[in-house]
Amino acid sequence: MGGTGHFSCDRFFLRHLNDGDLIVPPSPPSLVFAIDDPGRPDILPLIEQLHGYLSDLDRHLPPPSVSVESLRQPHTTFMTARVDGTPLACGAGVDHGDYVELKYMYVLPACRGMGLGKQMLEALERQVRSTGGKMVKLETGTAQTESIELYERAGYRRCRPFGEHRVSASSICMEKAL
Repeated sequence: MGGTGHFSCDRFFLRHLNDGDLIVPPSPPSLVFAIDDPGRPDILPLIEQLHGYLSDLDRHLPPPSVSVESLRQPHTTFMTARVDGTPLACGAGVDHGDYVELKYMYVLPACRGMGLGKQMLEALERQVRSTGGKMVKLETGTAQTESIELYERAGYRRCRPFGEHRVSASSICMEKAL
């Protein structure tokens, strides 16, 4: 009897759905944040969902390129959050010398609202600190109100556009000193 093999999250534990039966793991789920290879077969669906999410945010503009190659560029660190080995969230840091830009933060929709985005952000910041970084910057869309609230609660403040970003009514740039 084969199962669907997909996962969903709720506020208390990870559930594995198998032919409609609920199987609760005998031990608490293991949450691990780590640098990861964006080309791993189990990560590719997460990147595809991220790309789809970004495409849906603004149908008038071409979506930003989110490819394995862009995530493997020099000075780019790609991280995942895995629960019992399954990738549920990701983010990347691009080192620009005097600051690190955080990009491609994404949490699977079924796992939102449980603090995983906050924990992913904290893991990325720890990684930046561990390499001597002192400033992080990011750009997010004005339609991403949950993301803006997350960043503001984490101490990010609005700043001028930086790097390739330009003034736009549909985006906000933010920064935080570490």
